[in-house]
Amino acid sequence: MNLSRQFNSARPFNSETTSGDVSEHHSHRALVLAGAGAAGNAWQLGLIAGLCDAGVDLAEAELVIGTSAGSTVAAQITSGIRPPDLYAAILAEAPAPQTGNAGAGRGGAPRLSGPAYMEWSEGIIASAEDVSDMRRRFGAAALEMDTSNGASGVRWRDIVAARLPNHQWPQQRVLITAVNARTGEPVVFDRESGIDLVDAVAASTSPMTPYPIGEDAYINGAYRRSSNADLAAGYGRVLVLEPFGGRSRQPLEWGMDLATQVDELRAGGSRVETVFPDAGAGDVFNANALDPSTRLPAARGGYDQGMTLAEQFTEFWR
Repeated sequence: MNLSRQFNSARPFNSETTSGDVSEHHSHRALVLAGAGAAGNAWQLGLIAGLCDAGVDLAEAELVIGTSAGSTVAAQITSGIRPPDLYAAILAEAPAPQTGNAGAGRGGAPRLSGPAYMEWSEGIIASAEDVSDMRRRFGAAALEMDTSNGASGVRWRDIVAARLPNHQWPQQRVLITAVNARTGEPVVFDRESGIDLVDAVAASTSPMTPYPIGEDAYINGAYRRSSNADLAAGYGRVLVLEPFGGRSRQPLEWGMDLATQVDELRAGGSRVETVFPDAGAGDVFNANALDPSTRLPAARGGYDQGMTLAEQFTEFWR
């Protein structure tokens, strides 16, 4: 168990950070769902289902923040489908392991394996002067990589739509993060953004090739600020599910890491808990986290971990 309190035309609103309204939300709960590919999605759904079966329903959060794979989880748990049923669906899946390193991807766009993606992205991070420059470089690289003439976005939308039980924004407050590929500006989508939930999730989960919305195109929400926990500022209780254990590949002085965000939240008066995967999920939270074969062990490990943590979280969450 890793439960840590300490750390060493769309109309999205542009946001590096958001302060929130402490007077309005101080008694409310925020659930932060970070990214980590197929493994991260399954672990988070398993953990949430385990907690729910043990009497702690994270889906009741007044605010749900989703980044990359976590954006899919955010849409799934606020769809009206009970988390244990979402978990059961994972157990019923017939996983198809990812094969190969490069070649034709969705809609004719280039495809990278997890290890190749890590090499590609590490080079961009190393060449960037600061976080704004990094976002611009990622956007430019993604735009250059996409030679599908729009077919990539159409195909990716179909895939994302099939994963979501409901394509309508919930009344519950949900924030989905992304980065504008053309400008490098960070964005946050919600039900007031004027775009479909499916498009918001497709944008947030697009790591290499940009996802088009109107005249703009977007890339992965993790390029905004890793876990994006800072968007929960002003909420009294904040729970962060972080499949990668709070690790950051960017220089610490950029402030992209989860520990910095947690410090900021606590300085603003929020109670913050973080949960990282324990050994029960297996060694799947690495460069191979994109592989669909990681989903079953990650989900089962997450469920067992949720059952174990429920007693500790009862007072915090309720």
